[in-house]
Amino acid sequence: MRRRDVLFGAIAILVIWQMAALLVNEPILPGPIEVSRAFIEEMRGELPQHFLVSTWRVVASVLLAVALAAPAGLILGQSERLNRLFSPLVYLLYPIPKVVLVPVILLLFGIGDFPKIIIIFLILFFQILVLVRDSAASIEPKTLLSVRSLGAGRRALFRYVYLPASLSAILTALRQSVGTAVAVLYIAELFATQQGLGYYIYLNGNTLFDYPAMYAGVVAMSLLGLGLYFTVDRLEHRLTPWKFVE
Repeated sequence: MRRRDVLFGAIAILVIWQMAALLVNEPILPGPIEVSRAFIEEMRGELPQHFLVSTWRVVASVLLAVALAAPAGLILGQSERLNRLFSPLVYLLYPIPKVVLVPVILLLFGIGDFPKIIIIFLILFFQILVLVRDSAASIEPKTLLSVRSLGAGRRALFRYVYLPASLSAILTALRQSVGTAVAVLYIAELFATQQGLGYYIYLNGNTLFDYPAMYAGVVAMSLLGLGLYFTVDRLEHRLTPWKFVE
């Protein structure tokens, strides 16, 4: 998507936001100019610390999910026997909304970063696992035979066939899951923590009733999600250029 289109979309959102603020005309919905002032002011305070904590939790979850789900998906995609064995388990666990496990995970692992990372990890893990498995399994046999006919062994097949296919699937899964991961991060940070953007938003909105600061936190969490999305999108263009050749 062109930058000009993204800019026009952002301007349209701001205009709609300002119109809604004028129509509501209540402190609970400040306009974008007031929120911008609050955002700049909060950036001189504790907001950057909360932003960094939330960023660390999401990035750690992503790295852990890729490190475990991508090899597992490749193994299942290459082995019909293992795929038949584990497919019922994946089939049952994949559609379960992982956010309902938040209280259980907090009870099992306590407070701190680890339970938040685990919650987001579970969402990304199954997204990546399923897409990588399906991509590896959908490679046409004639492609594998042609590469094998050139003398390629398992290592060459992994490097030149399975890895490119799985890389595309990994990035697609991440791009699709970023919004969900940040939303679950917000919910996870409402429990047993005093750090993170979710805690910051709830504190200012429901305890201190500082609505401009609350919306500044919402803007910060939106920027986190957008930054992750654009990062994955840029990586996809750089690492899988064959997908974008016209």
